[in-house]
Amino acid sequence: MEATTVWFVAIAFLWTGYFFLEGFDFGVGALLPVLGRDDTERRVLLNAIGPVWDGNEVWFIVAGAGTFAAFPEWYATLFSGFYLPLLAILLALIVRGVALEYRGKRDEPHWRRRWDRAIFWGSVVPAFVWGVVFANLSRGVALDARHEYVGTLTDLLNPYALLGGLTTLTLFVLHGAVFLALKTAGDVRARAVRIARIAVVAAIAVGGTFLLITQVQHGKPVTWVTVAIAAAGLVGAAVAVARGRDGWAFIGTGAAIVFAVVTLFVALFPDVMPSTVAAANSLTTTNAASSPYTLKIMTIAAVVFTPLVVLYQGWTYWVFRRRIHASHIPQPTRPAEPEPTKDPEPAR
Repeated sequence: MEATTVWFVAIAFLWTGYFFLEGFDFGVGALLPVLGRDDTERRVLLNAIGPVWDGNEVWFIVAGAGTFAAFPEWYATLFSGFYLPLLAILLALIVRGVALEYRGKRDEPHWRRRWDRAIFWGSVVPAFVWGVVFANLSRGVALDARHEYVGTLTDLLNPYALLGGLTTLTLFVLHGAVFLALKTAGDVRARAVRIARIAVVAAIAVGGTFLLITQVQHGKPVTWVTVAIAAAGLVGAAVAVARGRDGWAFIGTGAAIVFAVVTLFVALFPDVMPSTVAAANSLTTTNAASSPYTLKIMTIAAVVFTPLVVLYQGWTYWVFRRRIHASHIPQPTRPAEPEPTKDPEPAR
């Protein structure tokens, strides 16, 4: 296998891991105002992702860095042509990260409500826009002979891309609801299960339509298999949610996300950014790649360090594997009120 193909597979693996892990983070953030009836329950939701959300974002950073190093032409065209959507994602992730860190710094209700809104929008915006970005990659964009994007922002907001955005949003909301059903207990879990039963219907309808259109217009014979597995994951998740099998439901939603992303990348290969202007203008794994020596050094580094990172993150999930209940959340202690002072007795 050529080094360019190896690194295309590696980039696909990183993006797949990112959407699988960060997907339920986005879903939890989007469900924060729905499932959290009071501050204690909202803290239950945030504590469910608290130990892992920043580690999940590392997959995005490594995917971007890997694309920059292995396929610099792809990186340059992607981040210039998709500048505004990617800027919106970056700002939303910054706002969400700050909100998760600063929400608990003060006990005032208005302070926490503002950060709760920041967490919500910081989760919904990237959950939707990522779908728009990857749908456009699958569909193709206007690239000229110099591999520069010559379209406009409105060209990126085409119906197929917007459907892709709704697909990722509904999938991540479902993934987050199932994750909360698996990770929490009590009233929060009961409401998460009810939301999951509704979200899985929306995910099957929206996601199934998007994947079918993708397969018909851009797919290959082999991607019928990945589409079928993604659909089976959603159906299996629906059955598992109905039967209260939280673990199997999470496996089902995870499989749906993983194989939906795999479908897009397999349909894309060997292109990395197809051109709708002329096929000769498309960026491929060959004309967008770094030098063979660069790819060789990157491969050695990836073989050494990737297993260590995966093992460490797996250990983190194992340590924080137990369910969270509202009774586990410590309540703020109020300082004791000073005793009223007594008037001094009059001198006799």
